[in-house]
Amino acid sequence: MATPTSGSTSRLAPDQLGVPGVVFLVLAAVAPLTGAIVVMALAIALGNGSGLVFAVLAVAAILLLFAVGYAQMSRELVNAGGFYAFVVKGIGRPGGLVAGFIATMGYNFFVAGAVGTTGFFTSIIVADLVGVELNWFLAGAVLMVLSFLLARGGIDISAKVLGVALVLETLTLLAFCVSVLVQTGLSVEVFTVDVMFGGSVGVALLLAATAFLGFEATSLFSEESRDPERTVPRATYTAITLIGLIHALTVWAIVSAAGVSDAQQVALDRLETGDLLFVLFEEYLGSTLLVVAQVLLIVSLFAALLAFHNMAARYLYSLGRVGILPGGLARTRTNGVPQTALVTNLAFALLVAGFFAVLGLDPITSLVPVMIGFGTLCVLVLQLLAAFSIVVHFRRRRDPRWWTTFVAPGLGMLGLLAMCVLALGNFPLLAGSDALYVRLLPWLLVLALVGGLLYAPVLRSRRPEVYQLLETDLERLDPSPVPPAEGVAARE
Repeated sequence: MATPTSGSTSRLAPDQLGVPGVVFLVLAAVAPLTGAIVVMALAIALGNGSGLVFAVLAVAAILLLFAVGYAQMSRELVNAGGFYAFVVKGIGRPGGLVAGFIATMGYNFFVAGAVGTTGFFTSIIVADLVGVELNWFLAGAVLMVLSFLLARGGIDISAKVLGVALVLETLTLLAFCVSVLVQTGLSVEVFTVDVMFGGSVGVALLLAATAFLGFEATSLFSEESRDPERTVPRATYTAITLIGLIHALTVWAIVSAAGVSDAQQVALDRLETGDLLFVLFEEYLGSTLLVVAQVLLIVSLFAALLAFHNMAARYLYSLGRVGILPGGLARTRTNGVPQTALVTNLAFALLVAGFFAVLGLDPITSLVPVMIGFGTLCVLVLQLLAAFSIVVHFRRRRDPRWWTTFVAPGLGMLGLLAMCVLALGNFPLLAGSDALYVRLLPWLLVLALVGGLLYAPVLRSRRPEVYQLLETDLERLDPSPVPPAEGVAARE
């Protein structure tokens, strides 16, 4: 590993993002339009039908409870390591290593899977609209490279691009909701007990939870935020609330348009083609806006790819900065972008997706289940570890604020525990495949657990400076990283 050369540094650029910028990054990762077309349609079909409105609101409530403790922790901790840093702070360095390994696997796997999803839907939509056949890997690779170039330009540029994409897709969903309200009305029957608790509530809650993935990234951008002790908590509350409202309103409009009693069967009938929302769009918005929605689906997928590319790079950067991963990953451009980490994630995603492409495998039945399914599970487990760490941290300090540091985050932790149990018990459904190799993927979490716990004593005895840096790297409440002369990244 080389010392950063001229034109490169080892610090992220501070004061780049306010609350709106962080919220745009997070909501773009959630990709509301993609979530409505893919996740919500699946949840209506396989979950509790029209009761999904309640499930979405229940998940939002659980995450807001968790966010109460999250906000308190984020006021004490400014670190690009996100939830990995929370775990180190709460339950110690061995637990932090486990969380770091899980986070790195999860986000990098997710980006590789997103190349497949983005490429597949882009090729389908382009063929449908203009009759040009595109190879899914070529389409996905081009969009992945474009994501890298935008991310390399600066996190503020990413936030602006994602903000435009988010506004466009949200306006499209809002137009659909308003059209349903005017033409059909939003049925209050979705809030009756029989509807809310009918069908498979557990599956509905699990799939609804996956539609919130990305909210946890607010802390990842803390070192690049203005006044992070205030920006991160506010962005977190805002993001969870907006995600919950957008998804709940969209689902309410979908099931009202399909008929509350018939929505689940209608969704099941459209499950194979995956075009439930497109059919409803054409009915309520017309064929012209249907085309707009199809184009915006590509925009939505690209926005999510760009957001998760930035997130994966921050985890690689953070672990490289403390010396757990190669120190070169902590090298940044003069504009504060973790360029080496971005290149690493770009290379990993393209190599993995390219491997599936060379084998001639269908991305939706092979690449996506493996990468996005397992990445989703990793993020859910990471959220649970962070919630547990927050409760432990404040109880160890005997913090007197019982509601904000114990009751609310504790209830959120129990909710996240239920989500993780559901995810493990229904992993083939979450991944979209019941192939043997897919069902074996959760064992990688056990490998991360064992690896982290075994690696910790090795670090403590053989590389004590790195082991110490795991903790001291968290103590800075300003966004200045370890100086190159002292940091591991500049040592080798």
